[in-house]
Amino acid sequence: MIGPDPNRFPFLDFDGIIAFAHRGGTDVAPENTIAAFDHAVSLGYRYLETDVHRTADGTLVAFHDSGLQRFTGTPRAVADCTWEELQTIRLDHETSDGKVSQHMIPTLAELFDRYPNARFNIDPKADDAVDLLAETITSHGAIDRVCIGAFSDARIGRIKSLLGPAICTSPGPRAVLAAIAPWPLPGNHPCVSIPTTFGSIKLNHRLVRRFHRQGYRIHVWTVNDAVEMHRMIDLGVDGIMTDNCTLLKSVLVERGLWR
Repeated sequence: MIGPDPNRFPFLDFDGIIAFAHRGGTDVAPENTIAAFDHAVSLGYRYLETDVHRTADGTLVAFHDSGLQRFTGTPRAVADCTWEELQTIRLDHETSDGKVSQHMIPTLAELFDRYPNARFNIDPKADDAVDLLAETITSHGAIDRVCIGAFSDARIGRIKSLLGPAICTSPGPRAVLAAIAPWPLPGNHPCVSIPTTFGSIKLNHRLVRRFHRQGYRIHVWTVNDAVEMHRMIDLGVDGIMTDNCTLLKSVLVERGLWR
């Protein structure tokens, strides 16, 4: 084993394939909204994936993009908005019958409080969010139910320096690419969060076996197709992230793997 023992991290204490609600899922509501997370939890999801940004006045919000353009048409960065300003923004969602519902942007603290039994895979999307993320995890006593992953090896390193060896982390992209090369995966990470394809390379049995031999749990993203869900199960991955929470649950139920 190269990395730390996954069995010592409460976040990874799960008997079976972990079903992650990616950004809460998008089955019934916009991503990263309370309605989306509520729906996933109502289906029985115990693992929620989300992203965080820091507002101009130091509030940590659950939001993926750096700016508001995709959802609101407003070309403004989240980091330039105050929390009071973000509270006035509504994210629209059109249902199949043509009705439109509106949703607010939540804070990470709100998610921790609302879902005390859930575990969170969190991606700090900007450097200025990392210290505040560590503070929020600490203040909520949430270190045992959090895993941090990011597209930045530096952010992962920073969060580990702030929270110590008890925090569960997955490596950044450069570390994962080094492991695929193949070289041993650098850093003390008990799990690996990876896409199902890396450019022209598809995740396969050889790569899964390599990661497992090194002692890592493998969580794949973002899988929204039933055929690909079955392929990931057959490869032996340890977790699947999806936007379609209803579909992933049905596949796992069909395979007798829903826990």
